[in-house]
Amino acid sequence: SHALVTTPGATRFYRSLGTQATQQVRVRLGPGSRLEWLPLETIAYSGCLGESRMIAELAPSAEIMVWEVLALGLPHSDQPFAKGRMVQHLEIEGLWLDRGLIDAQDTRLMDGPLGLAGHSCLGVLVLAVGDDLGRERAEQAMTEARELASSHPDLWAGVTLAHPRVLVLRVLGQQTEPVRALLQDVWACW
Repeated sequence: SHALVTTPGATRFYRSLGTQATQQVRVRLGPGSRLEWLPLETIAYSGCLGESRMIAELAPSAEIMVWEVLALGLPHSDQPFAKGRMVQHLEIEGLWLDRGLIDAQDTRLMDGPLGLAGHSCLGVLVLAVGDDLGRERAEQAMTEARELASSHPDLWAGVTLAHPRVLVLRVLGQQTEPVRALLQDVWACW
């Protein structure tokens, strides 16, 4: 089977009075199946306490392509992500785990050159397979992603083979639209 699944609207984490909100998606892919999980962005409003979890389990011949776009606050509406915390958890069970805590009060993370460098939008696109990607397929996919990223000079992007079965593209930008545009371009190639 092959399915492409998205969402009808953005996921929103609003200001919290102390309770953490959690969204969790868990998928189990059988042999020969392929899932493309491409939801609209997640918006973390200032003051939120949120966690977004995506966990995938792959059979040996299954494949998944998943992206996440996180918008921190609404900076163009003068609503920056000034306080709160957001946890992003993206896991390919037994292969790869990407778990990050974004705390608005962590200025080294929010503004530092080894962190978000003042960017308010993060994107990640992951291609994971139940068997090894193979050197040729991985090299071609990384080359295509790098060429496409170079056509988006307003974004910071990098692609890596995180595991012989997991390819990851990361993107930083100021708005969701350009970040999502690059992810869409690379998704179409991969």
